[in-house]
Amino acid sequence: MTDPVSAWHRLADSHVLLDGFHALKHAVRFGAEVPVAVTADREAALALADELAPDVRGTLDALLAEVPETTYASLVPRPHPTALAALAVRPSREAQLAKLAHTPRTAPVVVLDNPRNLGNAGAVIRLAAGFGATGVVTTGTLDPWHPTVVRGGAGLHFATAVERLTVADLPGGPVFALDPEGDDLRGVKLPDDALLAFGSERSGLSADLRARADHLLSLPMRPQVSSYNLATSVAMTLYHWSATGGLSG
Repeated sequence: MTDPVSAWHRLADSHVLLDGFHALKHAVRFGAEVPVAVTADREAALALADELAPDVRGTLDALLAEVPETTYASLVPRPHPTALAALAVRPSREAQLAKLAHTPRTAPVVVLDNPRNLGNAGAVIRLAAGFGATGVVTTGTLDPWHPTVVRGGAGLHFATAVERLTVADLPGGPVFALDPEGDDLRGVKLPDDALLAFGSERSGLSADLRARADHLLSLPMRPQVSSYNLATSVAMTLYHWSATGGLSG
């Protein structure tokens, strides 16, 4: 049997860190290839699986290797309360782009235009997976597969397509971009093949994305309130899509 710590050190630089029980649970549920998983308390991890994820309990039983707590802590940037971590194979860029480009599209693509906050990006990916969105695309410098983003997404990167692209390389489809000067979202039916674009909380949409937009939309907001959190804005928009016909509505 391969020593899990040796395997970890060999793979860590090229694989996706799954930080904590829920990240591993979701990755396994959605078909991630996980070559190594470690925990400081195997019995507690499997008890969590019995309680929260019996569908993947057998897989986790076969995957998890127990290591000393100090060893576990040395393998991760910040120990998780569940004392568990794993490494997964990142889906190929070609496969992700194929999913994003496939038509007819049955659910929107979420576009984060030059996002800044890693945790917010992770929260958006978690939302997109929950709503069954086709994928999440980021523009700019933020890496959507950064360990902090994956942690914020609870491993749900494997439930949707996640890639970084330029505005010029976005997949086809009508672009509905959120902007304070846009039409009220509540009066618009969002098509399944839409690209739903969100600017950063600080600077809004970039000039390139605004030029690409087919429609500008605004969220209902009380006067004198400056903005919503990025993940909140995405949640409101995806809920509107689902409530007006999307997601088998």
